[in-house]
Amino acid sequence: MSLAYLAQEAANTESSFKGFGAIGYGLAAIGPGIGVGIVVGKAIEGIARQPELSGQIRTTMFLGIAFTEALALIGLVAGFIF
Repeated sequence: MSLAYLAQEAANTESSFKGFGAIGYGLAAIGPGIGVGIVVGKAIEGIARQPELSGQIRTTMFLGIAFTEALALIGLVAGFIF
């Protein structure tokens, strides 16, 4: 096998997998979307039960959202890499 043949096969393979990154990111965004919904919903429940702790609950909620959204960003980067 020549090097030119291998390069041509690699180019053909790459073009046939275009668009799978977008599908992968779409699937990777499902989990964080559900996670953020759960985090915010539980924070609202906590604030409704204990209004005096709203500041602490809100801070914890934002930390949870940040960590959950990090998963979506990892999925985005993985979509561009692959």
